[in-house]
Amino acid sequence: MADGGAGAYREFKALAEAADRKFARARDLPLYGGGDHHSRKAFKAYTRLWRLQQERRRELVAAGLRRWEIGEVASRIGQLYYARYLRAAEPRSLVGAYVFYEAIYSRGYFGAAAAAVGTDGGGGGVSRHQALLIRYKELRFIARFLVVAMLMRRAEAVDHLAARLRALVEETKAAYPKTNFKEWKQVLQELGRFLKADGAYKGSRSLRYDNLFDSYPSNLVSIARFHSKRVLKLKEAVLTSYRRNEIKFTELTLDTFRMLQCLEWEPTGSYQIAAKELTENGTVSDQSGPSGLIDIQLSTEISDGSLPSNPQKAIIYHPTAAHLLAVLATICEELSQDSILLIYISASGPNNLYPDDLIPFTRYPLFLVIDSENSHAFKVIHNSEKGEPAALLLSPRTSSAMPGVESTAHGSQFTYFLTAPMQAFCQLAGITSDIDTDTYANAENILFSALEEYEGILCTSVGLNNVWGQILPDPFLRRLILRFIFCRAVLFYFHSDEHEYLPTCLPSLPESVSPHAEAIRTPILSLAENLVVSDRFDFRDSTRNKK
Repeated sequence: MADGGAGAYREFKALAEAADRKFARARDLPLYGGGDHHSRKAFKAYTRLWRLQQERRRELVAAGLRRWEIGEVASRIGQLYYARYLRAAEPRSLVGAYVFYEAIYSRGYFGAAAAAVGTDGGGGGVSRHQALLIRYKELRFIARFLVVAMLMRRAEAVDHLAARLRALVEETKAAYPKTNFKEWKQVLQELGRFLKADGAYKGSRSLRYDNLFDSYPSNLVSIARFHSKRVLKLKEAVLTSYRRNEIKFTELTLDTFRMLQCLEWEPTGSYQIAAKELTENGTVSDQSGPSGLIDIQLSTEISDGSLPSNPQKAIIYHPTAAHLLAVLATICEELSQDSILLIYISASGPNNLYPDDLIPFTRYPLFLVIDSENSHAFKVIHNSEKGEPAALLLSPRTSSAMPGVESTAHGSQFTYFLTAPMQAFCQLAGITSDIDTDTYANAENILFSALEEYEGILCTSVGLNNVWGQILPDPFLRRLILRFIFCRAVLFYFHSDEHEYLPTCLPSLPESVSPHAEAIRTPILSLAENLVVSDRFDFRDSTRNKK
């Protein structure tokens, strides 16, 4: 080993240890309420490490640097990008994570090491024990890559990675028959449930806010009138889910996965092209050396200047009541005067959280979405606020379904309607087979026109409570409200006189958008007729069951 190579390798190891310590500090911090400086320090440390292996690659490889060690560095950078995406809701950070993960995967950093097992540690390969540890790294890496690919809506990549993860688990079980792989069997089961539920209606459009499909120019003047008064913007959201036997992958539940995307902008064409170029053939190049260098410029920035920033989101998996309340307190402290905080809770019970626990936070503007069979208990918040009247969307106490159909097979039904109303309608009506492309496209157009009409009616309604009026200009909250109106009306016509199947909002919305209003009913009838499921609803008397 040449002295220069040995010196470079010692420097690499020292930098790697320092970077790992900074990574651990950044990883252990919550993804809300500051702390981003630790992430920046970790990025800086890995940038130095990355540049060293780029500039002195040949010496490092000669001195003993392994491919899996480079893969580990690249994986850490991908994790930092993903954490930055979760912390700051930056689309370019999600792209950055995808770039690094895709490059690691395509070059087989971890796989090459695990395949080079020597005989009892000899033969120049790694030992069986070390190979198993590297294989665990590879399994965890693919699981992380899958989450990023799902959020990027890369369907082909998701299918390929899922198949690779299954094959890798089986391959490793065969190679190490005495090792317990129960945890990874469970991961595969969770992944199968998640992909089945998420991909039930393939070809459906993104859940993110798309100006082409979710903005209605005909109503801009009506919306603009609210700007003469106080207007609140959605800048922060807390998303949490805690259900028995819920559909999830890793610590991302299907419900929060959907709501997370629902509160983001769909990137425009120019952004998508730039991201595609970066992930496919932009700044990623294989130098074909022993290390399989990834030539990625860490300073590469892809931004979509035509869109506002996404609301920042704190995603909390299975929190205790005390933890959730601590998160809310931290975020409320930093809430600006023109901001409103969205709190989304999808839970069974809900677990040890009492509605009264949230009342102290009504000193700040709140938009509450409660998806639970106990959602009605949160009505006590209305008229008990401590300073700011809260807006509440409360799920039905009981989910609806056709006979013999599992209502929760695609996640929580209320959340499904708020985030993917077309798919939720199909699931409710029992449409399980593939829908003809033209029929589905026509159904999407009917829904688009319905929501456009609902928006126009709502924004021009006399007597609209100011709690709704001050948040209607916000596109994300307005879309949730419109989808709530659609959901309530659809469920109203699916059941005859059973209130437990209907969602509730507080304060009440105007009668002009109530389920029995003809303008609300007619598009739903058209939608049902287009999908040939009108016999599964009761449209005979729109004046029945007035509340």
